[in-house]
Amino acid sequence: MGFAFGPRRGTYVDIAEELKTLGKPLTDDEVKNFEAFDLVYRSLCALLYNYVPMSGHPGGSISSGRFVAAIVFDAMDYDVSDPDRQDADMISYAAGHKALGLYAMWGLRNEVTRIGAPQLLAKDEKLQFRLEDLLGFRRNPITKTPLFSKFSSKPLDGHPTPATPFIRLSTGASGVGVATSLGLALGALDYYGALAPRLHIVEGEGGMTPGRVCEAMAAAGTASLGNAVMHIDWNQASIDTNHVCRDGEEPGDYVQWTPMEFAYLHDWNVILVPDGRNFQQIVAAQRKARTIDNGQPTAIVYRTTKGWQYGIEGRLSHGAGHKLCSDGFYEAVQPLLDKIGGRLPTCETDCERCDGGQDADVVEQCLWDALLVVRKALENGYVDTKAMAQRLLDARERLNCLERKPRDKAPKIEKVYETAAGNERSIPKELVLEPGTATTLRGELGKVLNYYNTVSEGAIFAAAADLLGSTSVNVAGKGFPDGYYNSLNNPGARLLSIGGICEDAMSGVFSGLSTYGHHMGAGSSYGAFIAALGHIASRLHAIGQQARQAIATEPYKPYFLICAHAGVKTGEDGPTHADPQPLQLLEENFPRGTMITLTPWDPQEVWPLVTAALAKRPCVIAPFVTRPTEKVLDRKALRLAPPTNAVTGVYLLRGAKEKDAGTVVLQGSEVAYAFIEDALPLLDGEGIDINVYYVSSAELFDALPPEEQERIFPRALAQEAMGITGFTLPTMYRWICSERGRAMTLHPFQKGHFLGSGQADKVIAEAGLDGESQFQAIVRYVKER
Repeated sequence: MGFAFGPRRGTYVDIAEELKTLGKPLTDDEVKNFEAFDLVYRSLCALLYNYVPMSGHPGGSISSGRFVAAIVFDAMDYDVSDPDRQDADMISYAAGHKALGLYAMWGLRNEVTRIGAPQLLAKDEKLQFRLEDLLGFRRNPITKTPLFSKFSSKPLDGHPTPATPFIRLSTGASGVGVATSLGLALGALDYYGALAPRLHIVEGEGGMTPGRVCEAMAAAGTASLGNAVMHIDWNQASIDTNHVCRDGEEPGDYVQWTPMEFAYLHDWNVILVPDGRNFQQIVAAQRKARTIDNGQPTAIVYRTTKGWQYGIEGRLSHGAGHKLCSDGFYEAVQPLLDKIGGRLPTCETDCERCDGGQDADVVEQCLWDALLVVRKALENGYVDTKAMAQRLLDARERLNCLERKPRDKAPKIEKVYETAAGNERSIPKELVLEPGTATTLRGELGKVLNYYNTVSEGAIFAAAADLLGSTSVNVAGKGFPDGYYNSLNNPGARLLSIGGICEDAMSGVFSGLSTYGHHMGAGSSYGAFIAALGHIASRLHAIGQQARQAIATEPYKPYFLICAHAGVKTGEDGPTHADPQPLQLLEENFPRGTMITLTPWDPQEVWPLVTAALAKRPCVIAPFVTRPTEKVLDRKALRLAPPTNAVTGVYLLRGAKEKDAGTVVLQGSEVAYAFIEDALPLLDGEGIDINVYYVSSAELFDALPPEEQERIFPRALAQEAMGITGFTLPTMYRWICSERGRAMTLHPFQKGHFLGSGQADKVIAEAGLDGESQFQAIVRYVKER
């Protein structure tokens, strides 16, 4: 019995068949010039791997070089003099291991520009990528070798980061780059509308095997991200196999789909390039992609050979290559040397002092001498740099002619930050909660996000792992069109479908969306899942935002990683879901200023904390919000500090009347409510007076000046305090520093096992975190002081 795909919006094209009826897109001279350029490029890849002692991924860099050359010299509408131009097409190396190729291509493009159209060079040298910068390949910023210092070379990361001009994202980590790249595409499409900049994504079939790629491609197909073009280097080789995919009758070692089937499954247009080395097919395919107007994203699949003409092919060239100055290396670069009459340093005559590659200064000089050979090849006309530079001039002219403008009623992300600035203690009238009413932390978070979405005219996209209503993040889209966003049929909606239960892709897409700069993503799921599954995308987002500072000093662009249904109060779902561990994955686990976790206990604290975090503009904001309905307490009547005091991150919730009273530090809504409603009346009845502090955000506390921190929570208190937390014990170590205090601290795992299922109060009691247990523990603490 046969099987066929159901109806698809996407279409399929075999470009070789189409070329039989169409004229060739390039003249013979143009093909010849591209071929010459590719030989220089492949030789440069070999040089980089050789002289940066055996570091990088030559195979995939070489196999993708031809279609990337066509992207940057033919397909893209962009301005090489302005890498940050907002209306320009973009390129993203989702296949981050091809960084060696990226740097080689960028260095050659700058040389072409310098020689053939110097007026196109960016005036700020930081925005150029010079041939001299290749001396920084896989070099640490503290490198002090002579030429690296002389030329102020850029330290180039092993996988791409936005420290490199034209690169918006940090990529390379297990499929994250596809999701983040599609987030960029979404941002551009929603901001500009029908004439949005295109995003060209470079990936390989091996990079498509992570699950988060499937999730992200499903989301792009569903949302009709028609400005996304994925260029797939199908070379069948990964680190461990030469048979990644099924190929005809031969089963794949990893997956049983071809890249064409995979993309078409997710409703992408598919263009097959049977010969990924044929410039006529490559350029025809990329030009064909521009003409498809059905609104669906497009995958161009190039059949290639990893490591072609390098002397090592297939998987053996993925992350390895020729040994330093070996015969194989010289054979790989000899075709170029034969064409230009050049020579490279040789171990026999020039490198006696390099000590097998151990003398960094000597190896650096050898690399520079080799780079000068490449420069000479371009300057002496082996490549027609005037013709290649004209292509870059044409790209800028095409971009100018498009006159891309933001769509009508485009989002205004700046309104979010303007509203947040200085207003963390001024709760909007419609968000003020009356004592005695009932609500949820998650519900109030949804309302706060909706408030900001309204003032910014839709700058916030929200999504959940099949939990929109359950986690209340759907409230963020209230007042906008119902349903999920689709660029063609429902472009005004602010809720995004990310392939179903897909925390991985959701985090990546929203990282890329926020990076584009006109939006903010808010993704929600159980904290038990999203803190772990969103960790890689969050980390790469923070890496990228920090790396960007090398080019432009600017505020970070945050997204929300909403850890909903947090903690043991989700007891009915059992220990698989009611997890106290997620905070430990995120809190104080990122460089200072890049991540802010929020742990409100009272729904009244949500606006102050979210607003304070937005005003700080970290890379990631991670609110931990519980599921159950809570009573809004009369804090003044209970002698509790106002909810706006939460903005300092740690605050005195209730002060003792006596000077020498003990100290209890709380964190987590479940333990705070149990303390206030149950333990505190018992303590008052026994005449036990203590200072009670609450930790609402370790990172907001860290953002305070040291003297302010000391005023709010003197360090001496940490030496005598005990803690009560709904999270794990290590999250208390900052606030509880004595062995005695830690031994007395209550936490969900204090009995040495995961908790069982049941209603929240039963699970809290099983953990020993209920009010009575807290009371008994505090009595013991006070007696032992």
